[in-house]
Amino acid sequence: MAGILEGVDQRTQLAGHNRFELLLFKLAAKQLFGINVFKVQEVIQCPPLTQIPKAHSVVCGVAHLRGRTIPVLDLSLAIGLSELKRDGSNFVIVTEYNRTVQGFMVEKVDRIINIGWSTVKAPPKGAGSEGYLTAVTEVDDQLVEVIDVEKVMKEVIGGQEDVSEGLIEEQVIAKQDQILVVDDSSVARNQIKRVLEQMGATVTTFKDGQEAWNHLTELLEEGMDVPSHYTMIISDVEMPVMDGYTLASKIKKDPRLSAVYLILHTSLSGVFNTDMVQKVGANQFLPKFSPDELAQAVQDRMKAFHGQ
Repeated sequence: MAGILEGVDQRTQLAGHNRFELLLFKLAAKQLFGINVFKVQEVIQCPPLTQIPKAHSVVCGVAHLRGRTIPVLDLSLAIGLSELKRDGSNFVIVTEYNRTVQGFMVEKVDRIINIGWSTVKAPPKGAGSEGYLTAVTEVDDQLVEVIDVEKVMKEVIGGQEDVSEGLIEEQVIAKQDQILVVDDSSVARNQIKRVLEQMGATVTTFKDGQEAWNHLTELLEEGMDVPSHYTMIISDVEMPVMDGYTLASKIKKDPRLSAVYLILHTSLSGVFNTDMVQKVGANQFLPKFSPDELAQAVQDRMKAFHGQ
């Protein structure tokens, strides 16, 4: 199973071309699910787990892997399906999301597929586990559901969501800046919006890069000076239809939009992101999700925007 991720570092060349790779797996159902390979560190047979007193019902225990201890979550139970067996027959997908490493227990790992974001759509109404999906796609005439891991993480692990007292300056709040936010996760959109509204900003949100691009081109057609209207754009990277790298590249290549300040805000980790920020012309990379770091980055930009 370790061989399924062999050469994963070489897959970074897909980013920036509106393509990515999904690791497919099954839970306590016949349905295929997927997560981005970039989030995956390794796939292992479920190791012995140490139970944690008073842990969330979704947490199966902790695993000790090469000198570190990580929580292991029953991903099936986390999205409202049946609990997985605890007999060691399952697999654990070790991932890094939002600066933390954790394992997701799954029943079976299927394969890795290489697809274009343009083939990935928003989940249809009535889809199974709809509230826990960010997107769907099809492979060999079978539906693949992409899980909103940020929603799972928030529900199980939680975390700070408000900006620390005293960080936001009153002069910033008074400016009432306009900020555009693009993210396919409803949880992430709401987290970002909450921070920005604490800063007095008016927030416009979209759930994928194509929606945001359509909005920007409509504003241009109306004759609006977009760089003067929006203090900044904050965009996720992983999104259906059009990803954040592609959106950033299109914005920065259009002379009418290139002056817009653009932050790529993503749970993808690694030095790779710094290289991609430079490649697509974004102004800044910010890892998810720290309300204080987001607020500080936004505040710095607001001051620059207003010449302070």
